[in-house]
Amino acid sequence: MPAKRRPGVSTVRPARAVPTRSVQAARSIQSADASAERPDYRVEALAKGLRILSLFSEQQPTWRISDIAVAVAMPLPTVYRVVMTLTSEGYLDHLPNGDYRPGVRVLTLGTAALRSLDLVELATPRLQAMGQECGETVSLGILTGDRVLYLVRLRNSSLVAANIQVGSTLPAVHSSIGKLLLAHVDERELASRIRSSSFWSDHGPNARTSLAGLRADLAEIRSQGWAVQDEELAHGLRSVAAPVREASGRVIAGVSVGVQSWDWPTERMLVELKPLILAAGEDISGLLGHRQPDR
Repeated sequence: MPAKRRPGVSTVRPARAVPTRSVQAARSIQSADASAERPDYRVEALAKGLRILSLFSEQQPTWRISDIAVAVAMPLPTVYRVVMTLTSEGYLDHLPNGDYRPGVRVLTLGTAALRSLDLVELATPRLQAMGQECGETVSLGILTGDRVLYLVRLRNSSLVAANIQVGSTLPAVHSSIGKLLLAHVDERELASRIRSSSFWSDHGPNARTSLAGLRADLAEIRSQGWAVQDEELAHGLRSVAAPVREASGRVIAGVSVGVQSWDWPTERMLVELKPLILAAGEDISGLLGHRQPDR
């Protein structure tokens, strides 16, 4: 009998089985044979829209129409028509200052892409079990640029102060998963990822506000093997995070449990919840092929 879904759970459905290489090769041959017998079905207007959407990134999340035209080497009237179409369909949002940014429909496509990740498929049952055990909000995230991208979010409905869903991103420097993952990148990569703009002005009372102030925290996290966010992201929120490692031992993701600070003093969180999240991280790492060293 399939397990009942918990109320308030936001997660990603398991991916379909991926065709083997031999099957993929056969399909490629069939596709090539078919294309030789039929006209080119390329839709140029669609291709132009996809080229424009591909410009938006963590490094440059907003664009002006004139800059888009230069970047994609298209006439300005053409870019204007494509951008207006993407905006009307919800794939772009028009900001008050004239810039455009990805809209809700793009986030929906991104969430669908996350469903194909083996990590999500393997981690979700283990995180669901932990969420049922502790009754608190459990998450899985990866590092993208200077932000954490949430792949799984099993939410306790009482944790209303953080409106985070699957596909949401948060500043890595203010989150437990983010700090954990930053602690496992080398100094050169850290300096390239984290800039002054990485530190939100709208943060919690205990947040670091510069990379210099954060470095000591990262060294401690790397040494102890877990990370805490103590009202750094927002007032009233705490969380503790543990690493997820691939077969080689490299940290590729983080899992966390988030709580309300008035219910969970830091000491209680570490005593009761840290062992649970560390065990979950080790279990998921084991599913990815990582073996813990003998103790």
